[in-house]
Amino acid sequence: MSILINLKSKFKNKLFANSVWGVVSNIIQNVLFSIFFVIIARIYSKEDFGHYVIANTLYSFMLGFSSLGLGHWFIREIINNENKTTLTNKFFKVQLLIGILFYVINLIVSYLLYDNQMIRTLSVIIGINIIFDNIINVIKSLNIAYQEQQKTFLLLTIEALLKFLVGCLLLIYKLDMILLSVILIGLRLITLNLFIKMGSSNSIGLKEIIKVKIDWDEIKKIVLSNWSFIIISSLSIVNWRIGNILVSKILTIQDVANYEIAFKFFSLAYLIPIIVTSSLYPMLINAFKESPEKLKSLYNKAYLPLCIYGFLSFTFVYAFADFLVPFVFGKSYNDTALYCKQMFYVMLIFPSIFLQANVILTLKLEKFDMICNIASVLVNVGICIIGFQFNKSLTVVNVAIFSSFFVFHLIQDAILIKHKITNIKHVMLFYILTSMSIGLYILTDRYLNSGLNFVIFWGIILIVGISQFKKIKVAYSTH
Repeated sequence: MSILINLKSKFKNKLFANSVWGVVSNIIQNVLFSIFFVIIARIYSKEDFGHYVIANTLYSFMLGFSSLGLGHWFIREIINNENKTTLTNKFFKVQLLIGILFYVINLIVSYLLYDNQMIRTLSVIIGINIIFDNIINVIKSLNIAYQEQQKTFLLLTIEALLKFLVGCLLLIYKLDMILLSVILIGLRLITLNLFIKMGSSNSIGLKEIIKVKIDWDEIKKIVLSNWSFIIISSLSIVNWRIGNILVSKILTIQDVANYEIAFKFFSLAYLIPIIVTSSLYPMLINAFKESPEKLKSLYNKAYLPLCIYGFLSFTFVYAFADFLVPFVFGKSYNDTALYCKQMFYVMLIFPSIFLQANVILTLKLEKFDMICNIASVLVNVGICIIGFQFNKSLTVVNVAIFSSFFVFHLIQDAILIKHKITNIKHVMLFYILTSMSIGLYILTDRYLNSGLNFVIFWGIILIVGISQFKKIKVAYSTH
């Protein structure tokens, strides 16, 4: 009983505090980032906007590889390692060197894939973010390990504010896209310095990073011993960004813009599960140290709320995308609402995928998580290649993405069932209830106004949920 009380206390206090910090700051950040994104989409031509999106897509694609997927490894090691300073300094040095390497690779890829000079030039400038992000991600991982995410959230909010101010400047004076990219890199440099000084409690600086002695053999040893983390991290990015790259090569520049806008809405929605599961990861590690039962209990506590959130996100977008997308981005993006709805089917399983991935990493089953990622990417690319032969539209990409993550989730379920974290009944209940709920929601949407349907549907769920909670509370108190 004392273990359960302690678990409940930690779950409520640490997870709640870090998640609140994360949610509040990320709402602020993404409101500011989204306003900037909307301004860019409205002010610049679709062609210039499309070129900007492609350059950012290449940078994001390379970023997934450049960190070598060692963030989860570092969090786990820093918690268990006594010599934390040496480990941190070495990890900084590794990330800095690898960041430079992947910046060069980003330039080569951009020149090989695209003949457009604007895309190449933007890639040269925007790609510098790879180096900056590698260093920033080390401090983010430190803050997660020490449960001090408020530092990360504060600094990212400052960065968002600076970017928002640049957006406001564009409303007054339209800058050349190249000059705009240079200014944005300058802002990232400011953010980098703030992260090094404030995010690490002023305990590390660039001079300290450079002075750390580490040879390529040591880098090779770290990378080879954690190759599964590299594949996991890189493939998760590939799963999303490969779609945009294929769209840019096969479809039109308009489709590139549509995909990016739909993904922008999606990225806002999955912030909360990312924040919650990131805050939960160190707790999962500590719970597993005590007992597998404690890990299982923590997993079950987080599972249902994440699933409910995913379903809520889907139904909200399904109800209001036709109004929101053209209202925010303009009437020229009316068709984007359909693709946004299609993409949000992924939210039905995405939040629980994050949780289950962290549990698998906690169990030190990185190779199994790697298999999930490989299978997911193969399904994604396979459906895209086959689908484009019959229908050249974004619908093919969205179907491929949903199918890939569905396969991902199924493999995760099998792994967790095998290791007795969950069971077949729990898994089947999730799929049956989700399918029935979605079918019922879409059916009622045909006969009711979309907004009214959303309110009635969730009103009924809320009433049923409160009544069931009261019954459980009464039954618990009688015992």
